[in-house]
Amino acid sequence: MNRNLALEFVRVTEMAAIASARLMGRGDEKAADQAAVDAMRQMLDSVDCQATVVIGEGERDEAPMLYIGEKVGSGNGPELEIALDPLEGTTVCAHGGYNSISVMAIAEKGNLLHAPDTYMKKIATGREGKGIIDINESATENLKRLAEAKKCRIQDLTAVILDRERHLDLIEEVRTAGARIQLIGDGDVAASIACCNPNSGNDILFGTGGAPEGVISAAALRCMGGEFQGILQPRNEEEIIRAKAMGVDDINKVFTIEELASGHVMFVATGVTTGNFLDGVQFTPWGAKTHSIVMRSKSGTIRNITAEHHFDTKPRY
Repeated sequence: MNRNLALEFVRVTEMAAIASARLMGRGDEKAADQAAVDAMRQMLDSVDCQATVVIGEGERDEAPMLYIGEKVGSGNGPELEIALDPLEGTTVCAHGGYNSISVMAIAEKGNLLHAPDTYMKKIATGREGKGIIDINESATENLKRLAEAKKCRIQDLTAVILDRERHLDLIEEVRTAGARIQLIGDGDVAASIACCNPNSGNDILFGTGGAPEGVISAAALRCMGGEFQGILQPRNEEEIIRAKAMGVDDINKVFTIEELASGHVMFVATGVTTGNFLDGVQFTPWGAKTHSIVMRSKSGTIRNITAEHHFDTKPRY
């Protein structure tokens, strides 16, 4: 994977972000997501690679585009695997909220976990938590460890948790431990990444969310030097069978960040609505402005890219 590919892939997330941002606040989640899917699929074939979607919009029979196993790219170039979410935070975008993004993680063939569409228990931190946190320990213990690593008090830490009924006990434990909490309605990929940004105010992510998003988050944190661990949480026997069919032999296994996204990985994302680390799409009389981030684990380089898109010379938008 050469570095030029990273800049090609950011054009893909830019187009998906622009398409879905037109529907921000309109209250139609399906329309916003479909707009992002259509735009991303169209743009992917302009990238010189032979790529397979390993995390996408679902199984082939339920997703006409960007389904798991679909071949994308021009057909020339390296063989890659792609984990993608054309619109991470569909509800957020539809309601005009914060932190919806268009996102992709790219790796060489065989280096991304083929995660089933089920839940995953997750814990994520920035580089201070590397080798410190343990998903098998309590939230209280992990907060103590992180506070020691950051040389601060637990009261100075902010934990990010999805606002779900299943997290009521977790929320109560974190409050009892003394940490602050930011409850989010959606978008735990963006929240995981924010834990690596010292300016975000977020320190650690706890809770259960989508397993596919866990793989994407792990790829991003690999590039940023952060820490991520996950355990699949299948909801029924059917999901257990599907996970095993995808190569997961031990359902209770703790997946490290390197097991979720190994080798050289790239991560690209474009803001749809403004959030902790990306500005949202801004439309102008002549086109739109976008803000993207491009990261590579090999070099550790993190590029913030602001772009102006002039629609009169880019009719595809």
